[in-house]
Amino acid sequence: MAEAYIVDALRSPTGRRKGGLAHVHGADLGAHVLRQLVERNGIPDNEYDDVLFGCVDTIGPLAGDIARTCWLAAGLSDEVPGTTIDRQCGSSQQSVHFAAQAIMSGTMDVVVAGGVQTMTQIPISSAMMAAEPLGFSDPFTGSKGWVARYGDQPPTQFRSAQMIADKWNLSRRELEEFSYDSHQRALRAIAEGRFDREIVPLEGVTMDETPRDTSLEKMAELDFLFGCDKVTAGVSSQTCDASSAMLIVSEQALKRYNLTPRARIHHISVRAEDPIWMLTAPIPATRYALKKAGMTMNDIDLVEINEAFASVPLAWLKELDYDHAKTNVNGGAIALGHPLGATGTKLMTTLLHELERTGGRYGLQTMCEGGGQANVTIIEKL
Repeated sequence: MAEAYIVDALRSPTGRRKGGLAHVHGADLGAHVLRQLVERNGIPDNEYDDVLFGCVDTIGPLAGDIARTCWLAAGLSDEVPGTTIDRQCGSSQQSVHFAAQAIMSGTMDVVVAGGVQTMTQIPISSAMMAAEPLGFSDPFTGSKGWVARYGDQPPTQFRSAQMIADKWNLSRRELEEFSYDSHQRALRAIAEGRFDREIVPLEGVTMDETPRDTSLEKMAELDFLFGCDKVTAGVSSQTCDASSAMLIVSEQALKRYNLTPRARIHHISVRAEDPIWMLTAPIPATRYALKKAGMTMNDIDLVEINEAFASVPLAWLKELDYDHAKTNVNGGAIALGHPLGATGTKLMTTLLHELERTGGRYGLQTMCEGGGQANVTIIEKL
């Protein structure tokens, strides 16, 4: 089978909610990373095969196939199509998988995988709320098949985060200690310039706005979320505005355009489990991926697992018996934000750069996704 190579990976800064990127139209936010990607790599813009962009709640400025709109807003060739992907939080990680599959199948040679989300303008679940005037309160309880199988209580991420904390015996203090560490790691990474090579500044925003110089004492004062008794905003990912993109090509494209590959897509898979638990799928999905790849966690040098809530990576760390010191080493979504459709390629961009900085070989990325799903990608730095 043909190989798929990562040639470049970049991202915008994460703008905090109502922060420096709050006013930027979604098409322009996505266009920024696309324009930079094309300019940096010298491939004629009409010779790209496709643009695959993740995005969630595709209404308003994010509607109308935002992948295609971002490409055009960047001033790039009319000839190149775009496809918008929604696998909830894993949308742009799935875009990497689709791009890799297109390359591996031999049907494409030059593909952009990425994502964009403007959560200040389009808050999470906006598409669901937009349907309320039409008589639909959520996508579950109106379905006879869903209610017969799972009951009339729709799954919620807050409930799942609490259920995970209870099942894995995680205390509020443990969740807060993990979250505090995420902020400290992110602040250290910024101070040491670890993100400088991967971020392309926009609108005067040069670095992630979301990390906080907080304390465990301040976190302990926060109220619980929606009936939880362990989960607070302090142990949850931050809403933000951001975009990210990766250039994935075939071996033929490497030769044709004289490109230097930075990494190889070693493994891609996606699995799912009980949608009511929703956020636990990274555990079985990682085990499945390792088995398929013929690897163990001892082969993995670095891990990026999305910090949707602190209980998600903490449970994963316990089950996979992996070293926290090699997991989300520059902080995660609790400190750096979770721009939904852009998070997958945002994390992979950071993973690639950190493998290069530390000299590691294999990096594994996974994340929980709506519907009880989880993508797993293993990349090999070259």
